[in-house]
Formats: sequence, C-alpha cells, structure tokens
Amino acid sequence: MERRSALKNMGMAFGYAVATPTLLGLLQSCKDKPAYAEWTPSFLNQEQGYALAQTLDVILPKTDTPSATEMNVHVFIDSYMNEVLPEEQQDFVKLKMGNFFDKVLADSRKSSLMDVEATDIEPVLQTYLKKRTDEEETAHSEAISSYMDAIEQGGEATLNEDIASFSFANDLRNLATWAYKSSEYVGEEVLAYLPIPGEYIGCGDLNTLTGGKAWSL
Repeated sequence: MERRSALKNMGMAFGYAVATPTLLGLLQSCKDKPAYAEWTPSFLNQEQGYALAQTLDVILPKTDTPSATEMNVHVFIDSYMNEVLPEEQQDFVKLKMGNFFDKVLADSRKSSLMDVEATDIEPVLQTYLKKRTDEEETAHSEAISSYMDAIEQGGEATLNEDIASFSFANDLRNLATWAYKSSEYVGEEVLAYLPIPGEYIGCGDLNTLTGGKAWSL
C-alpha cells in the first residue's frame, strides 16, 4: 500500500529515485557503446528498444551537448525497468509504451518499429507532451489510480489509450532528463559542478554564480 501511494504521488512515474549505483554506472561513459539499432535490450524486445532509443533522442537530441543515447540513457532505462520495477509496474509500463508506439505506427502507416524514424515519433510525442488543463490532469490521474487499484486487487481493468500515452510520454521525459543529468559527463561538464562546496550565497543570481547553468549536485 505504501509503495502504491508513493508511485501515485509521483504521477505514476518510474520511481527513479531508488536507482542503484550499479545502474547509474551505466550512465558514466559515452564511449564504446553499440549503435542502438544493434543493441539487445534486457527488458524490452528489439523493436521496442530501438523505438525507445529513437524517442529518447527526440526528447534529448544532440546539440552542443551529447544526445540521450550517447549518454547511454536508453540502456539505463531498460535495465532499470528490468531490475528495479515491481512486476505490476513493469506490466503497466509495457501497456503504456504499447499504446504510444501503436499510435506512432498508425500515424506513420508503418508496420514495424524498426522502420520508424524520428520524424514519425516527434509529432506523436508533441501531442502527448502538450500542456494539459488542470481538469485533464486530474481526470488522467484518477483514471490511472483506478486502473492500478483494480490490478493490484487482482481484478481486470482497462485504461483509455490516450491517457496511457500521455502517462508514458511524460514519465519517459522525466526519467530521461533525470538520468541524463545524472551521467558523469553531463554532471561535470555541462551543469555547474562543485564537488566541494564553498561559500554559501543564498540569494545570488544564477547567471552571476554559474553562468546560467543548473547545479549538478
């Protein structure tokens, strides 16, 4: 009951605060990684892993900083889902992911996720990451809570496809951003990094203190 309440309070996200140091270690290097088209996931199947990796690079593309897949975020998320999530949450993630990628396939008129490109994923992602009204967010949260209550009590339940896709897109974005910022390279080279804190300045301007960068620690 406590675990269920915690997950609900986090917006039914992946619960990534409990990731282990071993899993976080997957994010520590951007070298010697296989191309994600050849990557074999441990939790997802090959097609799902390929589509997930592409989606992550739409969320966090390569600019003057590395892309999500260059930071191994796709490998981390797959391993996290495999090693950390309880079974009911694994099933829930697969349900939501399936709805999301079914929409990608339907809109792109493609039959395989291995044929999907970033240009097919981006419009669907934009749809499900758009700002919702307070009423929509409340309705979505209540629908997800009702679904999880039924499943945890051993019953059967259905979840609206759009609600499932909204949940997947937002949870994936949140988890990807957290994982990306937790990588060694981004933490030390992109964000403001000060492993040994010095003077505390409570009301300093961010642009003056860090050049506008968010703190890594």
